[in-house]
Amino acid sequence: MALKERISQPGGAGTWYGELPVQSLYTAGAAGDRFLKTLKEKGQFMGSPCTACGEVYVPPKLYCEKCMAELKDWVKVGPDGTLESWTELWVGLDGSRLAEPQLVGLIRLDQATTSLVHVLSGVKPDDLCIGMKLTPVLKPQTKREGTITDILHFRPK
Repeated sequence: MALKERISQPGGAGTWYGELPVQSLYTAGAAGDRFLKTLKEKGQFMGSPCTACGEVYVPPKLYCEKCMAELKDWVKVGPDGTLESWTELWVGLDGSRLAEPQLVGLIRLDQATTSLVHVLSGVKPDDLCIGMKLTPVLKPQTKREGTITDILHFRPK
Protein backbone atom coordinates (compact mmCIF):
# COMPACT_ATOMS: atom_id res chain seq x y z
CA MET A 1 0.00 0.00 0.00
CA ALA A 2 1.42 3.39 -0.96
CA LEU A 3 1.43 6.17 1.63
CA LYS A 4 -0.90 8.31 -0.50
CA GLU A 5 -3.24 5.47 -1.45
CA ARG A 6 -6.85 6.16 -0.49
CA ILE A 7 -8.56 3.50 1.61
CA SER A 8 -12.13 2.90 0.48
CA GLN A 9 -13.08 0.21 3.03
CA PRO A 10 -12.59 0.57 6.82
CA GLY A 11 -10.96 -2.86 6.99
CA GLY A 12 -8.46 -1.88 4.30
CA ALA A 13 -6.09 -0.12 6.70
CA GLY A 14 -3.01 -2.15 7.32
CA THR A 15 0.36 -1.97 8.96
CA TRP A 16 3.13 0.23 7.64
CA TYR A 17 6.50 -1.47 8.02
CA GLY A 18 9.65 0.62 8.20
CA GLU A 19 9.92 4.37 8.52
CA LEU A 20 7.26 6.82 7.39
CA PRO A 21 8.61 9.20 4.76
CA VAL A 22 7.16 12.26 6.55
CA GLN A 23 8.90 15.46 7.54
CA SER A 24 7.52 18.27 9.63
CA LEU A 25 8.60 21.70 10.76
CA TYR A 26 7.16 23.28 13.88
CA THR A 27 6.90 27.05 14.03
CA ALA A 28 5.95 28.99 17.13
CA GLY A 29 3.66 31.37 15.23
CA ALA A 30 3.33 35.12 15.81
CA ALA A 31 2.39 34.96 19.51
CA GLY A 32 4.91 32.23 20.27
CA ASP A 33 7.65 34.09 18.44
CA ARG A 34 7.10 37.20 20.54
CA PHE A 35 7.01 35.11 23.74
CA LEU A 36 10.33 33.43 22.87
CA LYS A 37 11.96 36.71 21.81
CA THR A 38 11.02 38.34 25.14
CA LEU A 39 12.29 35.28 27.02
CA LYS A 40 15.57 35.43 25.09
CA GLU A 41 16.18 39.16 25.37
CA LYS A 42 14.75 39.97 28.81
CA GLY A 43 14.43 36.62 30.58
CA GLN A 44 10.75 37.40 31.19
CA PHE A 45 7.66 35.26 30.74
CA MET A 46 4.71 36.93 29.01
CA GLY A 47 1.09 35.90 28.77
CA SER A 48 -1.84 37.08 26.67
CA PRO A 49 -4.87 38.04 28.79
CA CYS A 50 -8.43 37.87 27.53
CA THR A 51 -10.33 40.96 28.66
CA ALA A 52 -13.63 39.25 27.76
CA CYS A 53 -13.39 36.11 29.93
CA GLY A 54 -10.31 36.52 32.12
CA GLU A 55 -8.07 33.74 30.81
CA VAL A 56 -4.32 34.47 30.75
CA TYR A 57 -2.59 32.24 28.21
CA VAL A 58 0.96 30.98 28.59
CA PRO A 59 2.32 30.37 26.04
CA PRO A 60 0.44 33.35 24.56
CA LYS A 61 -2.23 33.02 21.90
CA LEU A 62 -3.71 35.44 19.36
CA TYR A 63 -7.30 34.38 20.07
CA CYS A 64 -9.00 33.15 23.23
CA GLU A 65 -9.78 29.44 23.05
CA LYS A 66 -12.82 29.89 25.32
CA CYS A 67 -14.62 32.87 23.81
CA MET A 68 -12.72 33.48 20.54
CA ALA A 69 -11.93 37.12 21.46
CA GLU A 70 -8.84 38.59 19.83
CA LEU A 71 -5.97 38.86 22.31
CA LYS A 72 -3.99 42.07 21.82
CA ASP A 73 -2.53 42.78 25.27
CA TRP A 74 0.51 41.22 26.90
CA VAL A 75 1.27 40.94 30.62
CA LYS A 76 4.21 39.68 32.64
CA VAL A 77 3.59 36.35 34.34
CA GLY A 78 5.69 34.17 36.62
CA PRO A 79 8.52 33.54 36.56
CA ASP A 80 7.62 31.18 39.39
CA GLY A 81 4.81 28.69 39.05
CA THR A 82 2.95 25.76 40.54
CA LEU A 83 3.25 22.09 39.61
CA GLU A 84 -0.13 20.81 38.40
CA SER A 85 0.96 17.35 37.24
CA TRP A 86 4.05 15.44 36.16
CA THR A 87 5.25 12.27 34.53
CA GLU A 88 8.42 10.23 34.29
CA LEU A 89 9.87 9.65 30.83
CA TRP A 90 11.86 6.44 30.46
CA VAL A 91 12.37 6.65 26.69
CA GLY A 92 14.62 9.30 25.11
CA LEU A 93 13.91 11.32 21.99
CA ASP A 94 15.92 8.79 19.98
CA GLY A 95 13.72 5.92 21.20
CA SER A 96 16.32 4.39 23.49
CA ARG A 97 15.62 3.48 27.13
CA LEU A 98 16.95 6.02 29.64
CA ALA A 99 19.01 4.83 32.63
CA GLU A 100 17.20 7.36 34.84
CA PRO A 101 13.79 8.86 34.18
CA GLN A 102 13.47 12.41 32.92
CA LEU A 103 10.82 14.33 34.82
CA VAL A 104 8.40 16.54 32.91
CA GLY A 105 5.86 18.74 34.60
CA LEU A 106 2.73 20.70 33.80
CA ILE A 107 3.45 24.14 35.27
CA ARG A 108 1.05 27.02 35.80
CA LEU A 109 3.05 30.23 36.04
CA ASP A 110 1.95 32.78 38.62
CA GLN A 111 -0.69 35.17 37.18
CA ALA A 112 -1.54 32.69 34.37
CA THR A 113 -4.65 30.53 34.03
CA THR A 114 -3.14 28.02 31.58
CA SER A 115 -0.07 25.83 31.87
CA LEU A 116 3.04 24.86 29.99
CA VAL A 117 4.98 21.60 29.88
CA HIS A 118 8.66 21.59 30.72
CA VAL A 119 11.51 19.58 32.22
CA LEU A 120 11.84 19.33 36.00
CA SER A 121 15.21 18.99 37.72
CA GLY A 122 16.74 19.17 41.18
CA VAL A 123 14.07 16.96 42.66
CA LYS A 124 13.45 13.22 43.04
CA PRO A 125 10.20 11.74 41.72
CA ASP A 126 9.11 10.73 45.23
CA ASP A 127 9.48 14.33 46.43
CA LEU A 128 7.18 15.82 43.77
CA CYS A 129 3.70 16.89 44.77
CA ILE A 130 0.87 18.75 43.11
CA GLY A 131 0.93 22.36 44.30
CA MET A 132 4.73 22.44 44.70
CA LYS A 133 6.18 25.88 43.98
CA LEU A 134 8.72 25.88 41.14
CA THR A 135 11.14 28.40 39.72
CA PRO A 136 12.68 28.39 36.23
CA VAL A 137 16.39 28.07 35.49
CA LEU A 138 17.26 29.93 32.28
CA LYS A 139 20.33 29.73 30.11
CA PRO A 140 22.71 32.66 30.56
CA GLN A 141 21.49 35.52 28.34
CA THR A 142 24.48 35.24 25.97
CA LYS A 143 23.62 31.57 25.32
CA ARG A 144 19.87 32.01 24.68
CA GLU A 145 18.63 31.21 21.18
CA GLY A 146 14.98 32.23 21.25
CA THR A 147 13.65 28.68 21.76
CA ILE A 148 11.77 27.00 24.59
CA THR A 149 15.04 25.32 25.57
CA ASP A 150 16.24 28.73 26.78
CA ILE A 151 14.42 27.47 29.89
CA LEU A 152 16.81 24.76 31.04
CA HIS A 153 14.34 23.36 33.56
CA PHE A 154 12.11 24.17 36.50
CA ARG A 155 13.23 23.30 40.01
CA PRO A 156 11.63 23.48 43.46
CA LYS A 157 11.61 26.98 44.90
